[in-house]
Amino acid sequence: MAVVNGLAVRPSAFFHLVGTLIPGGIWAVGRARPLSVRVARAVDAAGTVAICASFSAMAGAVARSGYAFAADGAEFPVTVDPMHALSIGVLACSYVLFSRAIAVPSTPGRTAWISAVSMLPLLATTTYVFSDGAASGPVVTMAHVDMASWSAAAVAMSAVASRVIFGLRTEMAKIRQLGQYTLEDKIGAGGMGVVYRARHALLRRPTAIKLLPPEKAGEENLRRFEREVQMTAGLSHPSTVAIFDYGRTPEGVFYYAMEYLDGIDLDRLVREHGPQPPARVIRILQQVCGALAEAHGIGLIHRDVKPANIILCERGGEPDVAKVVDFGLVKRIDAMEEEATQVVTAGITLLGTPLYIAPESISGRDDADGRADLYAIGAVGYYLLTGTPVFTGKTVVEVLAHHLHTRPQPPSERAAIVIPGDLEQLILECLAKAPDDRPRDARSLERELAMCGARTPWSRDLAAAWWTAFRQAHPSAPERAVPEPMRVTAEVDLAERLRAPR
Repeated sequence: MAVVNGLAVRPSAFFHLVGTLIPGGIWAVGRARPLSVRVARAVDAAGTVAICASFSAMAGAVARSGYAFAADGAEFPVTVDPMHALSIGVLACSYVLFSRAIAVPSTPGRTAWISAVSMLPLLATTTYVFSDGAASGPVVTMAHVDMASWSAAAVAMSAVASRVIFGLRTEMAKIRQLGQYTLEDKIGAGGMGVVYRARHALLRRPTAIKLLPPEKAGEENLRRFEREVQMTAGLSHPSTVAIFDYGRTPEGVFYYAMEYLDGIDLDRLVREHGPQPPARVIRILQQVCGALAEAHGIGLIHRDVKPANIILCERGGEPDVAKVVDFGLVKRIDAMEEEATQVVTAGITLLGTPLYIAPESISGRDDADGRADLYAIGAVGYYLLTGTPVFTGKTVVEVLAHHLHTRPQPPSERAAIVIPGDLEQLILECLAKAPDDRPRDARSLERELAMCGARTPWSRDLAAAWWTAFRQAHPSAPERAVPEPMRVTAEVDLAERLRAPR
């Protein structure tokens, strides 16, 4: 008999401790290594039965031995009514079964049989408690009836709870299923839609899926965007995000699946790591120009080049691979304030997209071409070199007015690093108000960037060292176990896809 805080408890304390520690042990085993489905199910069933058996034994020990209070060096035994003690066991086991029904994904049938088996030790304990002949036969019979009734109620309620929760999980899984793609974590959101990390049921490759509901984008914009996604899917430049698939759900939600980029966008790069070395900026902008040159060649203008739409990542063992995302996204100027990402500089809240928009796009000119993207490239390069946007202001209108009328301050006057003169001149040419004063096209800008000098070249070794340090500071999330694909999938309107103009 042990004395704890003045209360001396008999073997019931041991069984209570065992029943409490078993869930912790199961959690530790599952956390230490991934379990197969078969092993996880076995652990689930065995653990639930073991916990209920421990609490049933606790109730039996209390019924047979009672408690003993210790005071002034003396013990005062306290007897407990056996039915009261068994009621404690019923309550403890019921709590275990309800908790399992809530926490463990399980069909109602499986929950019912595991719960029924888990309550058997309590019936055995009832027989043990009244087996010493202290009570007459009818009392023993009534005790078994009472325990069986309460046990049956606990089993039934657990099965019902499991049915409700399992049903909700199933419905959520259906919602998160798009054709052969299963949606996992939400990785981004904007005014037009939401981006999820997803996985293909057969290929098992990481994928990013963007959803664009009609109520957010408008049916006309979605039709145009779908056409441009078809065009973008034909692009093959290494710095263009690869599009795997696209379609519409029965609810009219347009989606497209693209390669998952486990890296860092340029906006976050500057915010977390500060202005970048000129040689690295040159390398990044060259890749962006290459991607835009191919797109412009088929008449596709990006229209939304900004740091957040350029992802820096590693591909095929190569570090510092820039990927351009969100081609062809059409936005009205009056909608930018709602859709833009907030940037806080010197206590002033600014808006993301207007910081990189070309003057001709602001004025609504119909002849805006690929040189509007070159203006945005200049603004992105300016941001990478200085850590600040070209223009700032307290309102969107003020920022847009600067793009229309204000001459940019040379980046060397803001930057804390030395910027090569030819690179600075090229950035300022891209930021010219008139399109004719900018480089002729993206390919020309790419060649001119290649001729810019830098005091310290950005070699592959430097890039690899940066990524090694970055991965150590920001380890990728571990791959999650993916359940078997759901049999219910969302339909894709293939007829509508085939009718769409190409």
